[in-house]
Amino acid sequence: MNKMNQISIVDRDSAIAAIEKLGEDDLRFLNRLIVQRIGHLVHQKRAMAMGQFYVGDSVRFKSDLGEEQFGIVIRVNQKTLSINTNKDGSKGYWKVSPVFVELVQR
Repeated sequence: MNKMNQISIVDRDSAIAAIEKLGEDDLRFLNRLIVQRIGHLVHQKRAMAMGQFYVGDSVRFKSDLGEEQFGIVIRVNQKTLSINTNKDGSKGYWKVSPVFVELVQR
């Protein structure tokens, strides 16, 4: 019988106890499964966020320095939104993950 079949995870403490009993091969296998699952969840979250935005939407987000930026979505890319913020001489073009963008007006 495989070690994984003998382990029952009911809560975080039992998960820790179960992980502490695993060998290197089982830990590497579990790591691959976890990384794949996280990737799947991130993809789902991004896809749901992307579906909320359309070209022409007025949006806002925070810059790398924490400054609030306002702009217009000019393109919906595969993973990011292209946003034009060209006002008062500031940087005018941004590619931002949709999870960091908020719709202001459609």
